[in-house]
Amino acid sequence: MSSKNTRTHTLILMPSGRRGQVEHGQTLLEAARQLGVEIESICGGRQTCDKCRVHVEDGEFTKHGIASSDSHLSSPTDTELAQLEKMGATDQRLSCAARVEGDLLITVPEESRAQKQIIRKTATQRTIEIAPAVRQVYVEVDQAQLGFHRGDWGRLQDALAEQWDIHDLAIDIHALRRLQPTLRQGDWKVTVTLWNDHEVIDVQPGYQEGAYGLAVDVGSTTVASYLCDLRTGELLATESVMNPQVSYGEDLMSRISYTTERADGLEKMNAAIIDALNKLARRAARSAKIARQQIYEISLVGNTTMVHILLNISPKEIGGAPFALANRDAMDVKARELGLKLHPGANAHILSAEAGHVGADNVGVLLAEQPHHQEGIILTVDVGTNAEIVLSSPDWMYSASSPTGPAFEGGQITAGMRAAPGAIERVRIDPETKAPRFRVIGDEHWSDEWLIGNNIPADQQPKHLAGGICGSGIIEVVAELYLAGLLTPDGRFNPKVDCASMQWDQDKRKGAYILATAQQSSTGKPVLITQNDVRAIQLAKAALYAGAKILMMRSGIQSVDKIILAGAFGSYIDPKHAMVVGLIPDCSLEKVYPVGNAAGDGARIALLNRDKRLEAGDISRQVRYIETAVDPDFQEEFVNAMHLPHRSDPYPHLEDILPKEKPAPSMGRGRRRQRKQAA
Repeated sequence: MSSKNTRTHTLILMPSGRRGQVEHGQTLLEAARQLGVEIESICGGRQTCDKCRVHVEDGEFTKHGIASSDSHLSSPTDTELAQLEKMGATDQRLSCAARVEGDLLITVPEESRAQKQIIRKTATQRTIEIAPAVRQVYVEVDQAQLGFHRGDWGRLQDALAEQWDIHDLAIDIHALRRLQPTLRQGDWKVTVTLWNDHEVIDVQPGYQEGAYGLAVDVGSTTVASYLCDLRTGELLATESVMNPQVSYGEDLMSRISYTTERADGLEKMNAAIIDALNKLARRAARSAKIARQQIYEISLVGNTTMVHILLNISPKEIGGAPFALANRDAMDVKARELGLKLHPGANAHILSAEAGHVGADNVGVLLAEQPHHQEGIILTVDVGTNAEIVLSSPDWMYSASSPTGPAFEGGQITAGMRAAPGAIERVRIDPETKAPRFRVIGDEHWSDEWLIGNNIPADQQPKHLAGGICGSGIIEVVAELYLAGLLTPDGRFNPKVDCASMQWDQDKRKGAYILATAQQSSTGKPVLITQNDVRAIQLAKAALYAGAKILMMRSGIQSVDKIILAGAFGSYIDPKHAMVVGLIPDCSLEKVYPVGNAAGDGARIALLNRDKRLEAGDISRQVRYIETAVDPDFQEEFVNAMHLPHRSDPYPHLEDILPKEKPAPSMGRGRRRQRKQAA
């Protein structure tokens, strides 16, 4: 909130999640840089390049404790207004001209960011049997003649039946409207594009080739798309963007609240995701050198909240028990009905969901990884803002979701940031000296190899100084702090350990670890890991571990044989460090596998093989969902999992590296029963 005494205001910058107090009257450009967010400004703040445009989010943001408004910025000058009107961006402001006069939540569009985010949702190389729902066939049609009143559509149906044995067809209204001129333009020889051999969605003159599809993983934080040739299955382009809904809430419950607390909340978030999907389609088509109108199908996966908002359905019912979905089954709708600008007859296929908080994205993971068809007990975890967990054997599957929150993405962390150049992604702490060294995205050198100073030639200095720390880095630093003895098992900084990298208050009750010095930081201030940062990771990892533990309890098993880490974050965390903090149960480190964006791979498989869509539906019905939110044992398991790595569960595979601490007894059901019996 704004401070009347010091004349400072709260500024929150999305999608980075950076926040802080900035001075009244400071330009947004200066304030953003002060908080470590670089906004592009080629003209140096002279209001001529238009590169520093930002958008003010208007309204009450309860989660952040602020009210944001256009009126909290200085009024635009005539020069600024003229520039914005010229660019057709009257709903934005130039950050070099707008001055802070109140609390603000600002979205920095991707094109305005000086440091573009590294979005790590690349497609995995997979063998996929190609049998798409969309295909093209060439036919020669009988010409219209006097006395024969079959109609041109009837003649096309006859030709398809005779030459391709395809019957009982419907035709999309857009295809029907262009049918007659197309037949005559092609001298009654045409290429017909079919969907599921059930509907004609396009008719082109003569012989034509080129049918493409887009597979999309609509993640809470990142939206990733994969453009494929529907005939060959070739992956032609991969494009990703930050989910623009991050500006309205970093986690799912915040977004659900936004739709219920504001009359226009659902409309705003729906428009944001549709605009993002159209942007991805446009970029992918441009990259592959095709027309966007040649995209005949889009397959989509996402968690249930994302799918509801995509369909412009209120997610209100998912926000509380009994967590009811509008529809659990797979859906096929016209892409144009969603506002997607693809081919006018394009189909949008949305995979089936499992339950209220385990959606089509998790079904996509299972379709891609097939853990239920592998030997042994396998734990599959899609790590993100909302983690989906599946425990499986060849005979059964259990699933659950855990609201881990944005900490794994750098949110709720003092120096947290998304995965962008300059973000600390790897950390090591010397067990003897307790001194840190780290590596940032965009530079392969470790910080202890850096040469910094006025006398060092520019080409020998680091490519990027530390701007903050991203998800993989925060996991590693917490694990390394624990292994070095700087954190106690309950997650508190250890005041008994002398360390030059620690900052303490006078009573040595509140500490912070200096990960990067002011000289190593792009902001000129140290990058600190605070007690609150450690606690945020403890809360997130405890939620995930407790969900996995509940599934293990319900299935009657004590350990797992293999762990699959899916998702962008899961692919970049180090398995050892993830296990040290207790993010995942004990397992042989050789049996912990990162698999990339398996949800996106599942969407791609469904795009390229219509039979796999049926299999996805079967998978969603086979999984037994456990609702952790109302499970009687969840809270107890959550509390036990707050410890590093766990209050009582053993980690024999880490025995050689973990500090030799005697595990605390679990407040389990056995002890509760003993107390009741004693009473």
